[in-house]
Amino acid sequence: MVSKSNIASLSFKEKVGYGMGDMASNFYMGFFALFLLYYYTDVYGISAAAAATMLLVTKIVDAVSDPAMGIISDRTTTRWGKYRPYLLWMAIPYALLGYLLFLGPEFGETGKLIFAYVSYSLVMLAYTVINVPYSGLMAVIHPESGERTKAAQFRFIFASIGSLGVGASAKPLVEFLGAGDELLGFRLTIILFSVLSVAFFWYTFAVTKERVMPKKHEASIKEDMSSLFDNKSWLILVFTGVFVVIGLVARFASIAYFTKYYMGDDGTNIFLWMDETTLIISCGLLGQLFGALITPMLVTHFEKHKLMFSVNFFHAILLFFAFTISPDNLALITIAHTLGIMTFGIAITLLFTMYTDCVEYGEWKSGSNSAGLTVSASMFSLKFGSAVGGAIPGFILAAFGFIANEKQSPESIEGIRYMFNILPAVFFLLGAVLILFYKIDREKLTQIERDLSERRA
Repeated sequence: MVSKSNIASLSFKEKVGYGMGDMASNFYMGFFALFLLYYYTDVYGISAAAAATMLLVTKIVDAVSDPAMGIISDRTTTRWGKYRPYLLWMAIPYALLGYLLFLGPEFGETGKLIFAYVSYSLVMLAYTVINVPYSGLMAVIHPESGERTKAAQFRFIFASIGSLGVGASAKPLVEFLGAGDELLGFRLTIILFSVLSVAFFWYTFAVTKERVMPKKHEASIKEDMSSLFDNKSWLILVFTGVFVVIGLVARFASIAYFTKYYMGDDGTNIFLWMDETTLIISCGLLGQLFGALITPMLVTHFEKHKLMFSVNFFHAILLFFAFTISPDNLALITIAHTLGIMTFGIAITLLFTMYTDCVEYGEWKSGSNSAGLTVSASMFSLKFGSAVGGAIPGFILAAFGFIANEKQSPESIEGIRYMFNILPAVFFLLGAVLILFYKIDREKLTQIERDLSERRA
């Protein structure tokens, strides 16, 4: 139930605390999205095709672990709540497995690939166990959609700050800490990010509350799954999320190749400590932060799903235009990238508030609150999208004859251009079209919240 004292607006401290949980996640996920494929091909010495295949195959584990973790967290009962305890329990294992991913032992070609499969699967499993409950927490942090939107805003403000910190510092840190040894540089950089992740997850645990306390979860797993797949708007949102994340991660995974081999970035600092790669990444992530900041204001004027259509469609158009920009026009490349990632900042903030709207819709229809399962299945779609987005550039590199750390052929350069611009544009366009079929509008959500408030009272 929800008592009247719990209806008070979320405090600034709690919104910041909740946001820092996603900042902790993005110290890893932002680092992986930007540099993991590059690390595997140019540093650890795995072929592009093999690394891409590994990123896809390991998602088989997530197909089971994500919904399983949602089911477990929905049925967890502790004095700290259902979802918060996992932030406390799993922070240390999460940190250690992140370090393992970049340990880089000198095995043979087959041994390196096996190590990549095992270490990446383990760190993604740890991410599931800590991030599914973290995402589920947003559905119970407050009973009102407006307050959850504010929590989502802070979540993605801090996610953007975390990604920006990674984007602005990771490459310089690798170079500085490694002193010419990229493998050592990656290993020491992930230690720094892992320590920060533990501190921030524990802070989130300490300052957040679970205000919505649904009745004891008595529905069977079969009933939960049936209710979930009857939620048509949730299904549309899941696939929209897959397309949008594929587009974003494909672009992020391509940046290091695009700047190094097409733009000719040799690592020379052009602004403060930043080379061309770091500058483009940093400006883009500043755009994402701005997008997250303005989302609540936009939501007051537009239906969420219509706004989602608009930003994804605009992003696709920007990328088709960016394909035509000359490689020596750093300013225009940076502006186009920044505006595009700004629209993603809006889209990803909307996406997670819409997921919690789907949680309430599911409870309204079935009488059972399955926040953990609903968000976990949604998390799988995002992780699957991230894996596909990270893998497709690897396959494109292999298909166009890419050879790491060599002068590229005209065909290879063309493949890099396509994977950086055209490929993401197609997926953003697919996400824009699909979200038009989403059915939970503002009027329906108001009715749902009113009815649920009466039931919980």
